[in-house]
Amino acid sequence: MGTCALTTIDNPFNPFTHFKQWFMFDVEKGYNSCAYLGRIARTSRQFTDEENNLEIERAIDEIIKYDFRKIYKKVRIEEISNAA
Repeated sequence: MGTCALTTIDNPFNPFTHFKQWFMFDVEKGYNSCAYLGRIARTSRQFTDEENNLEIERAIDEIIKYDFRKIYKKVRIEEISNAA
């Protein structure tokens, strides 16, 4: 299992390799995905990186589960690396 990220189906940028462009597109569209994920994920400095990554993935799955607009999707760093 690798690192995953929340993105939208219309964002053409890779959140892992082109974060600045991805973030600007996301904010300009009004999605504010980072802030949304930050409200849902219960991460902590007391957790290990692995525990925080699992919590982030859980939160992403929850966001997608309740996404009535069907705009969000989860991407993994391995999926992006393998597609190149």
